[in-house]
Amino acid sequence: MTLLVLASASAARARLLAQAGIEARIDPSVTDEAAIREESRARGRDAGECATLLAEAKARAVARRHPGALVLGADQMLECEGRWFDKPADLAEAAAQLRALNGRRHTLVTAAAVIRDGAILWRSLARPELTMRRCSEGFLERYLAAMGPRAVATLGGYELEGLGIQLMARVEGDYFAILGLPLLPLLDFLRGEGALAA
Repeated sequence: MTLLVLASASAARARLLAQAGIEARIDPSVTDEAAIREESRARGRDAGECATLLAEAKARAVARRHPGALVLGADQMLECEGRWFDKPADLAEAAAQLRALNGRRHTLVTAAAVIRDGAILWRSLARPELTMRRCSEGFLERYLAAMGPRAVATLGGYELEGLGIQLMARVEGDYFAILGLPLLPLLDFLRGEGALAA
């Protein structure tokens, strides 16, 4: 089987691959994500373009260490009414993000790219839409207390596969992309590469 390297420290992405029966070596990328976001904003790029650039940059950085391997990079951007959200730095910022999203629709843009020896072989971009229900302040406080440090590990302060589902009124789009990877298109690509049985 062709070696797949995941250029990410995301436990959720590693779990998705493992649950799909894909053995991947984990080799997180060290990429200046803030600089790519700032440049994207300055150049008027949208969140999808920015997420794609981030995914490609991560894969490219790690591909240099793994000649001949398929290297998977991925990134997500949360966009609500033109505002881009990063992972919260602490619980106070997670609370502020949840208040900003409360009762609103937002897009969780998910990009992925596979690079081998510097060449981009595959890209995917998904734009699932989520609508957060109108939550009381008390509910948000209880939610954050229950989540604890996990609230700062995800965009928007929620894990859809856990307690975060209680925040939502509506979820539209690729569930796997919401969790971090456009898994079905990735599996199709890997089959085409002969990395998975067809």
